[in-house]
Amino acid sequence: MAKDTPPRWDRRMQQRLARGEAAALGELYDKFASLVHMLAHRVLDDDEAADQVTREVFGYIWENPDSYDPKHGSMRSWVARLTNSQAVNRLRQTEAAALAQGGEGTTEELELKVRRAAVAARADYIVTSMPAPLRDALELAYFQRRDYRQTAADLGVTEDEARRRLRLGLQLLSTANTRPLEGSSPQGSSPPRYGRSL
Repeated sequence: MAKDTPPRWDRRMQQRLARGEAAALGELYDKFASLVHMLAHRVLDDDEAADQVTREVFGYIWENPDSYDPKHGSMRSWVARLTNSQAVNRLRQTEAAALAQGGEGTTEELELKVRRAAVAARADYIVTSMPAPLRDALELAYFQRRDYRQTAADLGVTEDEARRRLRLGLQLLSTANTRPLEGSSPQGSSPPRYGRSL
């Protein structure tokens, strides 16, 4: 399971990127490329498109390191927000282009597909942005099919604490359907917003 980076690491990384240190971008890529690709692939269901989004996100980070503000959240959360925003925008563009070329479906169906992708992207963003204890509990319970007792044992916490973490994580996830992903594409004119909506 992924561990959260300390806020000091995030601040230092942002400063190094702002100074134009190519090694910093390499470290950031090594740390988050698999996360970026996975999040993009979940929205787009296409390896090549996910690869392109991954390149675009890291290109945006390299060109706009000052758009990250550690006061608004972790770098992991910011990178996830950029990725989800870019992936949803790419899905909208791809689907609209297919529709314009006589593809099957209607504008309403396209918007419904994009809306579903945006809700899924928001849920991914929420899980990615959660503190590690909540994220770890949800991953064990829902992705590895552990019940709360097994989750508690795996995490080395009491059963009450495991239930509390799962309940809080689910409460956060319940907002995915009611508050759509905000922000614009890394290719857009203004940088995506992040952090405040949670």
